Amino acid sequence: MSRQLGDHHRRFLQTVMTIGITSEKEAKALYQHCCETHKTQCAPDRLEEFIEAINSRLQPMFMQIRKGMSEEDGQQHYALVNTAETDITRMTSDYADNELELFRKIMDLIVSSENGKASSTDILNSADMMTSKKLKKGETQQLLLRLVQDKWLCESQGEYNLSTRCIIEMEPYIRAMYQDQVKVCHICHNMAFQCQICENPSCGIKIHNPCVARYFKGRMEPHCPACDDFWPHEIPEVRELHSLSKR
Repeated sequence: MSRQLGDHHRRFLQTVMTIGITSEKEAKALYQHCCETHKTQCAPDRLEEFIEAINSRLQPMFMQIRKGMSEEDGQQHYALVNTAETDITRMTSDYADNELELFRKIMDLIVSSENGKASSTDILNSADMMTSKKLKKGETQQLLLRLVQDKWLCESQGEYNLSTRCIIEMEPYIRAMYQDQVKVCHICHNMAFQCQICENPSCGIKIHNPCVARYFKGRMEPHCPACDDFWPHEIPEVRELHSLSKR
């Protein structure tokens, strides 16, 4: 049976609906704020239980607050997702058919790449091979800007990758559509796009950059956790989340 929601649950849900996605740290702060505002007891270690209560009421409406990891910094995030629509059709109210076709092509480029990114040049070339109404160069650039603003993509120095929101919301679609291409991180077992790859041809495991930083931290000689070959890649520093703009 669905649990009864209080005003603090409703305020939390309304805020998440407005922002779409929030970091775990921000979710905990929001949880505390909602409890204090409506004068209810706040247990910092019971955020998951609090969200489960909300999800129990969202289930009949095919909605869910789902948890996922940012490939950029390894931090956990919460996003409100539509569980009834598991593919790109969920975006039809905001994007035209030809814009959705290009977004699919962008996903193709990102998933098939070794570094989980697609260059603006490759995206513009893909726009020339569309089967629906082709987008002009300026229209493609405006679409990319919108996809970043709507938190479906992230951009850095002319390269685009799937945002945390996109990975959380589109995971069922991505796993079904690219089942032979999608690999999971050997450490956290989430889908891995931006990652390091073991160079042993008989191994080839993938590890997210944040997972690499944490797993190899303090180790003098890093070795692959699967095959024990020397790990030749640069070990990044463990980073904390400082901005909401790159999700």
